[in-house]
Amino acid sequence: MNASNELPPVAALVTAGLSQTEAEPITDSIFRIRDIANLYLVKTDDGDVLINSGLMDNVASNLAKLRPHRGGPLRKIIITQAHPDHFGGVPELREPETEIITERRFSDTCLFFKELAPYLKRRMLKLWGMTFDRPDDAPEVPEIVSDITVDGQLSFSQGNRQFEVISTPGGETLCSLTVWLPEERIAFVGNLFGPLLSSMPFLTTIRGEKPRLVKPYLDALDRVRKLGAEILIAGHSEPVRGIDNVRAVLDKMYSAVSYVRNETLKGMNDGKDVHTLMREIKLPPEIRIDEYHGTVAWAVRAIWEESSGWFHYDSTTSLYGVPRSSIDEDLVELAGGADALAQRAEKKLSDERPLEAMHLLDIALGATPSNSAALAVKKQVLEQLLIQAANINVSEVMWLRSELMLTELAQAQQE
Repeated sequence: MNASNELPPVAALVTAGLSQTEAEPITDSIFRIRDIANLYLVKTDDGDVLINSGLMDNVASNLAKLRPHRGGPLRKIIITQAHPDHFGGVPELREPETEIITERRFSDTCLFFKELAPYLKRRMLKLWGMTFDRPDDAPEVPEIVSDITVDGQLSFSQGNRQFEVISTPGGETLCSLTVWLPEERIAFVGNLFGPLLSSMPFLTTIRGEKPRLVKPYLDALDRVRKLGAEILIAGHSEPVRGIDNVRAVLDKMYSAVSYVRNETLKGMNDGKDVHTLMREIKLPPEIRIDEYHGTVAWAVRAIWEESSGWFHYDSTTSLYGVPRSSIDEDLVELAGGADALAQRAEKKLSDERPLEAMHLLDIALGATPSNSAALAVKKQVLEQLLIQAANINVSEVMWLRSELMLTELAQAQQE
């Protein structure tokens, strides 16, 4: 069973900074500091530029790693997206003359997170609470006021370097920026394409966030592709070096996401429901990319609902505020009790149909949350799903581990 505490690839990458002791050179004047979201020091002959600032929790560590490589005043901090692990360190890292550069929608995105903070925190804790154990006195997310906002593109010179800051919404947030060094042909894309390259985008996250639309995502990818970068520095992946290698990576991602989009729209026109398409659509081997962050099935659903909305023409009850779970007690009574449903779920599991088993258990435990037989089978189902997940997709694995932990706690309360 692969239900151990081994971290999926994305989770392992975002905790890599815990073991980093010093900044890593990308070139002789660009240095990487690993954090939940990496930050990059770009040196010029007239001060430094920082791309992202790391999480507020890790400022002291990041400052220590930056200090040996600083070449002058910190002229600018460019924030590639409005997630706290990208901008949390700004208040402590900025200097009196430092200018903060963000995309024009940065403040709107921050406001979204602020207005839904309690809701999003609960969801994040369920997914990430076992990986990141933040103390109760951890720093609060700071409010950032931009000095310069980018609407389209901003070009500036700093010392001996030319910078172009390009608005590329559509990836991890709707306020993403790409930083392009045209003379050196180096592109910093932050988490525009997710924490890892060559992986399916997470168009609508299960943790909760505004949807990232597929067409803007593809447009942003294409804009980066057309830069002709010789070094691509993205998320938590190792830099991709060589113009042909960069192009090959971006072409494959573009082809894969375009394929999923086109097949989803085709399936919708052919009259297929979303669940059928989630099961049927698979990437051809020649354009197959990883599913560490998003998955093909989740992208299908995101594209379906982006194109058609939340009503799937599947049930009249979807139009009203009375969920299917409201009749759990009726179904349990008709089935002869929760034990009977647990037995049927166990049969489904033995027939290698764990998701159908989970449907039955949701009904049984919806009516009788402490039923020991249903809890025991649910634990087995979750363990089987974890085996199938193969420790690949971080959100799937973290969700299953969290559900397994809660199920085991419920069982312990029965003893």
